[in-house]
Amino acid sequence: MSAPPPDLVDLLLWGVLPYVVLAVFVGGTVWRYRYDKFGWTTRSSQLYESRLLRVGSPLFHFGLLVVIAGHAMGLLVPKGWTEAAGVPDAAYHVVALVLGAVAGVCTLGGVALLVWRRRTTGPVFSATTRNDKLMYAVLVLAILAGLATTLVSAGADLAGRGGHDYRDTVSVWFRGVWVLDPRVDAMAAATLPFHVHALVGLALFALFPFTRLVHAFSAPVGYLFRPYVVYRTRDRLPTRATRPARRGWS
Repeated sequence: MSAPPPDLVDLLLWGVLPYVVLAVFVGGTVWRYRYDKFGWTTRSSQLYESRLLRVGSPLFHFGLLVVIAGHAMGLLVPKGWTEAAGVPDAAYHVVALVLGAVAGVCTLGGVALLVWRRRTTGPVFSATTRNDKLMYAVLVLAILAGLATTLVSAGADLAGRGGHDYRDTVSVWFRGVWVLDPRVDAMAAATLPFHVHALVGLALFALFPFTRLVHAFSAPVGYLFRPYVVYRTRDRLPTRATRPARRGWS
């Protein structure tokens, strides 16, 4: 007996919306690069305040890198591969819980410092646009939702309460999106926290090209291959005392 078809809401959310977001993400990035190169910047405010920035920015970026690596591992690597490699589910959930908690706390702490700095430092707050405020709000929601799903799901598994295993639902759906076969039924079977996390993540990716987050695509690769900058000193000019006098008519 075949499974019942997904309802319209699930079809729109998990079968149509991802491709709309992907089109906005790619098209918006291309448009921004072609027509707003001077706006392709982080709009750094380090000149206004650097003490909190020196702590908050590395903390946020370190946590974010671990979060991205964890998402790549959890979403792109099928569950069967880890089982075939001999990784027990308990060990997998321990690693996911520890790394997810550390990365989430670091990312959340870093962005909290950055938001506090932006709100309490007058010149930095004056340079904050509505676009920045919306970006920070969605970013914080995405971090909170991800941290909550990690702690609740992995914690329930370790406690023996049978937490939801996203590798059977969210991961299957995510991989299917990239091969034009989104498993709407799998994503619909996920729990509400994962639905919220996925929707907030899609919103963040839709906003990505139009915010300062686009600087993530700016890597100074050219600096590795550009020629050396050669500095030459000017020839020492003779002083006025030693310079030979010229005739007025010559």
